This record gives sequence, structure tokens and C-alpha cells, in this order.
Amino acid sequence: MKLAIVIMAAGKGTRMKSVRPKVLHTLGGLPLVAHVLNAADALQAQHTILITGHGADDVEAFVQGLNPRVRFVRQMPQLGTGHAVQQAVPALPDEGVTLILNGDVPLISSATAEALVQACQGQSLALLTIELADASGYGRIMRDAEGHIRGIVEHKDASAEQRRIREVYTGVMAAPTAWLKQAVMGLNQQNVQGEYYLTDIVAQAVADGLMVVSTSAPSETEVLGVNSPAQLAELERRHQQQQAAALMDAGVRLRDPARLDVRGRLSCGTDVEIDVNCIFEGSVHLADGVRVGAHCFIRDAVIEAGTVIHPYTHIEGDGRPVKVGPHALVGPFARLRPGTELGAEVHIGNFVEVKNSQLADGAKANHLAYLGDSTVGRRVNYGAGSITANYDGAHKHRTVIEDDAHVGSNCVLVAPVTVGAGATIGAGSTIGKDAPAGQLTVARAKQVSLPGWTRPVKSKPQK
Repeated sequence: MKLAIVIMAAGKGTRMKSVRPKVLHTLGGLPLVAHVLNAADALQAQHTILITGHGADDVEAFVQGLNPRVRFVRQMPQLGTGHAVQQAVPALPDEGVTLILNGDVPLISSATAEALVQACQGQSLALLTIELADASGYGRIMRDAEGHIRGIVEHKDASAEQRRIREVYTGVMAAPTAWLKQAVMGLNQQNVQGEYYLTDIVAQAVADGLMVVSTSAPSETEVLGVNSPAQLAELERRHQQQQAAALMDAGVRLRDPARLDVRGRLSCGTDVEIDVNCIFEGSVHLADGVRVGAHCFIRDAVIEAGTVIHPYTHIEGDGRPVKVGPHALVGPFARLRPGTELGAEVHIGNFVEVKNSQLADGAKANHLAYLGDSTVGRRVNYGAGSITANYDGAHKHRTVIEDDAHVGSNCVLVAPVTVGAGATIGAGSTIGKDAPAGQLTVARAKQVSLPGWTRPVKSKPQK
């Protein structure tokens, strides 16, 4: 059975009070429409059509980069949900099933959407419904005495009695494509808002003798839409609660599930512990026994088994994953930037920044240091206050520190430069030439003491 998916993403989102199109606002680190597209992709539809309108250029550019197979149609002006689907009719096939989703309802699961398609089977109009304690704003499901669906009444058109109905239409439906194309083209604007309501095709299905069936959404969270910053914030919390529950089901120990933000993909091995107020973005993997302290930010990183990330550490891969080897110690207050690769049992301590550098097994930079564009060998000790001067004002240059070297405190290594294996750099040195292996290299001015020198004294102001 051929499947076409139509995603409605034309709305302006006036209540968001933003120049950004509503469907490009983010939830869990992804634009709303990206969540819907991910759910749609799992269904392997032959056609995916996105209806754009407000901010169409921006929406289409983003979606094209995400999935070049998506086809776009524009709704100009926006005259209701039925009018939106009318724009998609020329792009739909003549057979199969069409599933209609909403770009601002981001947390619908592929399983829920698939169940609706199966309920349709190309022979019925299938509606996704749910019972809400507060159904304000939703179209009410109208059933006859036998429980058969006879229509949907939009909230603004509903009587006081109809508004007491708790079962609502979620905005998601599946219909035989050939019938849907004919039905939407017959819609009219005879309602309070003067719009073409997609929900009016339910009454048309009844009139045509087409069976109307429903499936129930597993949870309210799956069908909640976003129309305001407050609704977006509420849905973000629900999404994070879902993520936290899934992690704990997998065995992850969260110090407080309410204080976790996963804005991407977080995968964890066994016996992983995460303290409060940690944020994970992009793609992050925490291997067996990793412990992450409070208030850490980790984006695009692979952290191997047994490593401890101390509190307030900032790890930012930004598409170039940071790699931290097994049984390393990082932080507190450390920063690992793109291109950083740490070997086994490496120590990166407080207020140490590492950028585009590789540190081999057992290397240590325990505090107040900078390593940029560097290759650091095994068991190197890099002293407090030392930096690699890797930028000459136009180009970056590399520093190489070979195995077992010792760099004293408060040194400057002016790249390009190599510190040989087993070399020692005396504290306070500025090294601009290669330091030989196994030798002590010192480069500092001669210390001078001046007897009889007097510190200047402020003169007294004249009265």
C-alpha cells in the first residue's frame, strides 16, 4: 500500500511573537518540524510533502538540508487547514493512503502514526483522538448513539453543550488518497472563521458512506501543539521527562531527573551516573562507569569507560567530536574544544583549555593552562600557567611535546616548536626553538636586584 505523508507547516505562529517561523523553534535541540520529519521517515513513505507559507524560504531551506526527498508546496494566503491540504492535492498520487501530520506537533511517535495508517487500510477515514480534561481550542468528536463518529465541530463553532465533550481531534488523520483529494476540493468557508476546515471532510465521509474510525493517542504529550513560548516551554519539560525516564529505564543513575536536558542524542553504557543540571547536545556517548558531575555542558563527544567529568566542565565538539579516553579525569571548570582527543588516564584539571590537540596516555595538565593545536606524548606533565602560543596573527601552528617531557609552570611554547622526549622546560621560560630530548632548557631573563632602589611615592596635593 502506497503511503503519502503531508506535513502542515504554513502557519505564522503569531503568539510566538518571533520573526522565526514557528516550526523552526527548537525543542530538545531540534526544530519542531525536524521531530515530525524524523517520525515520518520511520514510516518509509513514497511521498513526503511539506506545506509551507509564513517564512517559507527559511523552512524549505532547513528541511531541504535535512531531507532532500521532501517536496514542497506553498499555501499563500493561509485560509485554513482544508485550504492547506488543497495545495498538496496536485502533488499527491492517485492511490494509497495519505497521512496528515502537523509541523508544530513535534512529539508524535512513528508507532502512533503507523497505527493510524493501519486503521485506515486505504478503506476508512482514520482520526487520531484523545480525551482531555481541558479541551479548549480543539475540535470535538461528534458520535451518534451507537458510538459512530458523525463529524467534528471546531471549538469556535461549538455550542455550550458540544464544548462539554472531552474527546477531541488531534489534527492527525489518515485517509484513502483518491477520496481525500476529491473531498478537500469540495470544502467551503461557511463557518465562523471563514476558513476551509479540513475537519469538514468527516461529515463528507459519512455522507459518502466511507467508514470513519479512530485510534486513541497513547498520551497527551504526543499530540500537544506549540502556539506560544509558554506552550513550548511546557512541552520541553515533558520531552525532558520522557528522556530522563528512558535513560533510567536503561540503568542510568540520574541524581535528579527533573534537572537534566538532552538536546540531541545521548547514549549510555552501564553504571553511568549524571549529577544535576547537566546539558547534553548533539551526539554524546558515555561508556560504562562514566560519572558526570553537576552543571556540565557536553556537546558532540565520546567519553570512554571509567572517566570522571568533574563539575562545571564544558565540552564542545561542534561536529568534530571530542574524544576522552578511559579512566581520564577532566575538570572541574575545564574546557575541551573541537578536535580534542585524550588518551587513557589523562588528567585535565581546573581552568585548563584544550583545543584541537591530542594528549597521549597518562599526560597531565592539572591547572590553569592552555593547549592549542598540540600533540602531547605519553606521561607528559604540563605545568600550571603554561600556554602554547599557536597563532601568529594570520596562521595557526603546531606544538609537539614528546613522551615524558616536563613543562614547568608559567611557560610559553611559541609554535611551531618541538619539545623532545624526556626534556624539561624550566619554569617561566619562553621557548621559540626546539628543545632537545633529555635536556633542561631554560629561557628567561637574568634576575637582577638593585640595592638602594626606592619605590615611588605619591606627592601630596597642594593646598
